[in-house]
Amino acid sequence: MHLKSLTLKGFKSFASATTLKFEPGICAVVGPNGSGKSNVVDALAWVMGEGSAKTLRGGKMQDVIFAGAGDRKALGRAEVSLTIDNSDGALGIDYSEVSVTRRMFRDGASEYEINGAKARLMDIQELLSDSGIGREMHIIVGQGKLAEILESRPEDRRSYIEEAAGILKHRRRKEKAQRKLVGMQANLDRLEDLTEELGKQLKPLARQAEAAKRAATVQADLRDARLRIAGAKVVELRAKFEDSQQQAEMLAAQVEELSAQLEESSQRQAEVEAELAEVAPRTEAAQKLWFDLSTLSERISATQRIAAERASNAGAQVPYAG
Repeated sequence: MHLKSLTLKGFKSFASATTLKFEPGICAVVGPNGSGKSNVVDALAWVMGEGSAKTLRGGKMQDVIFAGAGDRKALGRAEVSLTIDNSDGALGIDYSEVSVTRRMFRDGASEYEINGAKARLMDIQELLSDSGIGREMHIIVGQGKLAEILESRPEDRRSYIEEAAGILKHRRRKEKAQRKLVGMQANLDRLEDLTEELGKQLKPLARQAEAAKRAATVQADLRDARLRIAGAKVVELRAKFEDSQQQAEMLAAQVEELSAQLEESSQRQAEVEAELAEVAPRTEAAQKLWFDLSTLSERISATQRIAAERASNAGAQVPYAG
């Protein structure tokens, strides 16, 4: 396994896309001061997951993005891709060539990819740690790192030796497993506390369950009784409805018969009124004639009385000749 290529796009001084190709053996990057040699080492550490801006010789992580120089404007993101020849299968992945990419934007968002597929930082660290490389492994010795190792305390020097021997990854896995065990033990303790607490609540809960069961039975009986009462009311109302319907039909028949009689009476009344209108003039003439005749009769009667009185008076005045 060996590094095959390193591609930098907008990383620190590499504004344009730059690809460095490596061959098996020793490769050297030479150049004057300020040409960006250290930036190549920083790019290697950064693409493998370095999260300290101080280690990358910056104040904040966004400082790895090209900030502009001369006529070149600042860029919005930095991207580094590291290609590893895995023909010997040293990395635990089924690819003969593995490409690890890290991308950062001005807003601080980061993206990781393994062979073009989205990945997590943890995935990259796990993949590289199995081969003895990574952002904190001994393979990267930056400026001042050698002096730091030589001047370090015995316990720090021991960590460097363990790191070079490949023990560090196992220790970290052990620590991770221990943290999981501690968390699991805490969960077990909590589970025991909950079990004990639930055990204390079982008897009251059993009584409550029995009461709830009885209540459910009573409620079922009550629902059944209510349904029976409702059914009886429905039958009663249906019978009343049928009776009312029959009465309504009888009343409708009576109304129809009375309507026919009323129509007949109205027709007879109209005929009588027509006859009355026809007879009325003759009745008035007869009444007038009756009044006239009555008046004439009274006059005649009066004349007769006067004549009788005169005749009577005349008979009394004639002398008797005998």
